[in-house]
Amino acid sequence: MATATLATCAIISTVGRGNFYLMKALAPKDRAFIGGSASSSSPASAPLNLGFSDCNPSPISPLTFFPASPMASPFGFQRSDLMEAGSYAEELSVAVRVVQMACSLCQGVQEGLFGRRREQVKSKDDASLVTVADWGVQATVSWVLSQCFGSENVSIVAEEDTQTLSGKDASGLLESVVKTVNGCLVEAHKYGLKAPQKPLGSNEVLEAIGRCNSNGGPKGRFWVLDPVDGTLGFVRGDQYAIALALIEDGEVVLGILGCPNYPMKKQWLNYHQRYYRLISKISPPVAGSWHKGCVMYALRGSGKAWMQPLVYDHNKFGLHNISPKPIKVSSVDDPAFATFCEPVEKSNSKHSFTAGLAQSVGLRKQPLRVYSMVKYAAIACGDAEIFMKFAKAGYKEKIWDHAAGVILIHEAGGVVTDAGGKPLDFTKGIYLEGLDRGIVACSGSLLHDKIITAVDASWDSSKL
Repeated sequence: MATATLATCAIISTVGRGNFYLMKALAPKDRAFIGGSASSSSPASAPLNLGFSDCNPSPISPLTFFPASPMASPFGFQRSDLMEAGSYAEELSVAVRVVQMACSLCQGVQEGLFGRRREQVKSKDDASLVTVADWGVQATVSWVLSQCFGSENVSIVAEEDTQTLSGKDASGLLESVVKTVNGCLVEAHKYGLKAPQKPLGSNEVLEAIGRCNSNGGPKGRFWVLDPVDGTLGFVRGDQYAIALALIEDGEVVLGILGCPNYPMKKQWLNYHQRYYRLISKISPPVAGSWHKGCVMYALRGSGKAWMQPLVYDHNKFGLHNISPKPIKVSSVDDPAFATFCEPVEKSNSKHSFTAGLAQSVGLRKQPLRVYSMVKYAAIACGDAEIFMKFAKAGYKEKIWDHAAGVILIHEAGGVVTDAGGKPLDFTKGIYLEGLDRGIVACSGSLLHDKIITAVDASWDSSKL
């Protein structure tokens, strides 16, 4: 468990960090993101009131978003809730902050992708995509967790490695990743986190990425990170998520999902994000309104889950209050009125089977096909009721694609199991070994039972 000393690391001000940070604050055009630049909405040199200074807080002081003490209920949890749940307050505090940072990084990168060259989007051996954002988020999260809890105490299971970045012809790509990471870390003070004394070099960034080499397992504590879940959606300007979870002795104890493009109006989930951007230009959101983007999080045993706007959007959209609000699953239990989600990609999911299953259960609505763990988020906050995924033969589910989403739905009041009704097993390493046919997530047990029964009745003829 984290100590009070570690708390200071998570919330210390970066006042007086030196000329590098002053220069960066005054010249945001120099902070290069892939495809563009990132601007700073407040000077890094502005004094911050975090309990360490008598100076006035900046307009976006971390105090506004994150109280100095995690035990002061910064995320909607009462002290008693945290104690009963095992008191992972310190870990939750740091994790939510760093996912907020990661969302900011991804937004900057995604904005730079449109209408520009795509040479910094690469294909991996399995034909899946990886971008500067994937490596950038992994390096940022790894560095922050190591600084706050000590690298010797931090074990991380994550999706990316350094092989591509370490190649002889990857110097330009690595340079973009390093600039992106430093452009994110320079603004750590906005999130109440400690920034590096000087910009990280290439070796330090590669070390941070490569440090995420844990294989998980049944014992001990380790973080699980998917830096950009739904990279295809990210590249296409659609939905994606940053997913971070903490697992201890095989149990997910906390989970955070950052969903930068998640719309606050449910109906927009049915449209490609590009249409949302187009409509937003024609009819801009009302100043001060929370129209998209959030971080959702939950702590095991609390029976609560929360949603918070993005710090990144605070000044951009004139938000005056980004306090978290509680979220709960939908109360809809009639299949005729339920919304069900499934993956967009057909490569690792059988749409024809879920279509037949939906018909047999009585689901009348068209499926909501959404990239990434945003499907879990939609159920947790009540915008959808069902998520079904039945992978094709030979495909193995990875723990980073589910850990954060599973605990979010559980604590929001929903149910997540495999198709045999068993809880997902996070003790077998990086894969969900022993998974019975597929994954079924629902807002309530009644819908869940109906789907499990329907799977049993139709599986033998499915040819999966």
